[in-house]
Amino acid sequence: MIFLTAKAVEEVKKFMASENIGADGGLRVRVMPGGCSGFQYGLDVEDAPREDDEIIVHDNNGGIRLFVDPFSGQYLEGVEIDYVSSVMGSGFTFKNPSATGSCGCGTSFTV
Repeated sequence: MIFLTAKAVEEVKKFMASENIGADGGLRVRVMPGGCSGFQYGLDVEDAPREDDEIIVHDNNGGIRLFVDPFSGQYLEGVEIDYVSSVMGSGFTFKNPSATGSCGCGTSFTV
């Protein structure tokens, strides 16, 4: 299960509205090889899921459909996605209970 905080839900809904994403659309949450620790996260809004996606919908995510491909799913169990704003900038953050480490800049992780 992947969880979005209330602030993350608010920001995703704003972005989906600005991109005119319809009822079949959702937020793709993925893990890609890369970064200095081995893996990095990716978020994209898409008009529809792909054929092999798992589609996650639950009340904690404000009704936002999450699209997760089979490769990414194995690394995303229990992940919490938040949106933070600070003097240094704003953006989405990930809390992954399966991660055993991350890089100094916080953009990649190891399992």
